[in-house]
Amino acid sequence: MSQPTSSTPLIHSVSRAFQGRPLLWRSGAILAALGMAAGAFGSHGLRKRPGMTPDTIHAWETASHYAIFNGLALLLVSLHPRFAAHRFAGPAIGLGGAIFSASIMTLVLARDRFRWMGPITPIGGSIMIAG
Repeated sequence: MSQPTSSTPLIHSVSRAFQGRPLLWRSGAILAALGMAAGAFGSHGLRKRPGMTPDTIHAWETASHYAIFNGLALLLVSLHPRFAAHRFAGPAIGLGGAIFSASIMTLVLARDRFRWMGPITPIGGSIMIAG
């Protein structure tokens, strides 16, 4: 990214940084926002649901934190100057983080109906770590 000059407004310089990476950047922003919304729901709405235990609340909080952190990681990867050299990292972090968090949240909300998702959580975690 070039340094802004008096003839190059800062906005233009920053917007050039996002060329070729908007999907990854948007995915990171969406994943982080969903993690924040899930965390807010966990703090306010989830506790009122019948059958919630401290363990299920903790699992929900863990899933929402991982969604936020992985969203932020996607934002950082999309801004990395050697983005082309890291083409695998962004999709792996995004896909793995989404699978990891979504499977935990699904199990918290409907464990009996989606018990088969239990083994999917570590698969999502492994993909996320690979990124």
